[in-house]
Amino acid sequence: MSTLLALDIGGTKTTAALVERTTDTARVLAEHTVATPAQEGASAVIAAADGALGTVRAAAASRAPGTAAPSAPMTLGIASAGVIAPGSGEVTHATDAIRGWATTALGAELAARQDLPVAVLNDVQAHALGEAVHGVGRGHESLLLVAVGTGIGAGMVSGGTVHVGTRGAAGHLGHLPVPEADGVACPCGRTGHLEGLASGPGILALATRLGAAREITADGRALAAAARAGDAIAQEAYRLAGWATGRVIGGALNLLDADVVALTGGVLGASEAWQHELERGIAHEAMDVVAATPILPAAAGVHAALLGAAEHAWRKLCA
Repeated sequence: MSTLLALDIGGTKTTAALVERTTDTARVLAEHTVATPAQEGASAVIAAADGALGTVRAAAASRAPGTAAPSAPMTLGIASAGVIAPGSGEVTHATDAIRGWATTALGAELAARQDLPVAVLNDVQAHALGEAVHGVGRGHESLLLVAVGTGIGAGMVSGGTVHVGTRGAAGHLGHLPVPEADGVACPCGRTGHLEGLASGPGILALATRLGAAREITADGRALAAAARAGDAIAQEAYRLAGWATGRVIGGALNLLDADVVALTGGVLGASEAWQHELERGIAHEAMDVVAATPILPAAAGVHAALLGAAEHAWRKLCA
């Protein structure tokens, strides 16, 4: 049995947790969530994360009388937005969701503050590892996790190893081209990528281009409600986005041949049209040999990225 600290840094919130890991299972013993001061800059985000970790460690140390306190944490595993350099844990590239996040020496900063060895993963890569070990990937040799929300990302896990790539950038599924996105601006600054068309904000923009009423493009909840109520334009936006996303996943299966695909993110469940067209898009692109790959909703729960970060730290620094 091992005790590890885990941290999940996102654009809106940061969660710290104490994780107990055994040979077969892992569970969160304590957690603390704070708002991410994203627009105050990297120093403020690191300070907030350090404070959350301190709160979790203090809570664990002062457990109620008669209950065993967990052993001191062995490592700190971090899941973070941005491209993470393998080895150093530096954020090399990031969007402006966290101001000044690129070039942040995240691993070194928190290793010094917490006095622990640290391993850092991109947040979707960490989610993928958590899902592979504790979710629908359990018992499978490999898993492809696809997250469709504010952005579109993916993580590939094979043989218990999450594949981060030479520069830490593996898994940017949203930045693959798809014909339906021709001419559509992508947040990366290019055009024609899936994310510009089929992420949550991309679908809202698509609905606007199709002529949707302003009140149903106010946010994703409004658009999803309109689609469920039968609004033809809202349904068409989800249909096109699902079709394009399915095409890219089908192509990814041709390349990666994963045992199973896990889907997660805020777009899931928004529209039956999206799900139906996703399946059609996969079938359209996937070769026969991979066409029957199970496509399942992720099952590891809200702690998946924390569990994945802890697992990565244990495998890299403790095993």
